[in-house]
Amino acid sequence: MRRVSAFLGVVILSLAAVASAQTRRPPVRRPPSTPLPPPITVAPEITCPTPLGAGATTGRSYCDVLSGRDPAGGILVPLPPHRGPVTLTFDLHNRHTYSEEQVKANRAYARYTAVIGVLTIDNTLIRRSVVQSEFRRASDLVERIGGGAGPAGVKAVAPTGTEHVVIAIPEEEAQVSLLGEKLIVDRPEGSATYASTGRPIAIISNVMIEYQPGPPPKPSPSGKPVR
Repeated sequence: MRRVSAFLGVVILSLAAVASAQTRRPPVRRPPSTPLPPPITVAPEITCPTPLGAGATTGRSYCDVLSGRDPAGGILVPLPPHRGPVTLTFDLHNRHTYSEEQVKANRAYARYTAVIGVLTIDNTLIRRSVVQSEFRRASDLVERIGGGAGPAGVKAVAPTGTEHVVIAIPEEEAQVSLLGEKLIVDRPEGSATYASTGRPIAIISNVMIEYQPGPPPKPSPSGKPVR
């Protein structure tokens, strides 16, 4: 009787092992993932409605940021096909009209606070940026702008102060616009705020984008590209 019980126990264990082996699924082999290409950093071909000119020292291009309400009239920055958000960077400067006579007379002091917005083309604000700086002497200028009518061949308007701006642009955007909001100027004789449409508010330079390359947009039934 004991031998029969032992034999039955061995048979039951064997059957259980066979059933377990039959129900155990082989591991799924997944193809190796393709690594993403490295991100690309480029200077985009921006649309600048009012170019200020090139720096007399660096040759860098400067563009006036005008106040307004319509993103189509701002500084347009196109974004190539991409995956994930795009990092937009630029240098934001205040705008000073230089006068040698005022500097010599110690009457050139000014404190500027400029506010601009980075917007989508449908007029959604992504982020505001602010630059605040003070001007007292010529050394407070970033550099002079070439193409002026003066003896040195430079313009009176020049960038002063620098705020390096870094903004993450949402993945679905193909273009953004930079528009001025307001400019506050403080001088010894008083303060003034400017926000009327078309008023130069600030200056930008060194516009760059960093993005992960993506497939080209697919055409929609209407013929317009769709991400």
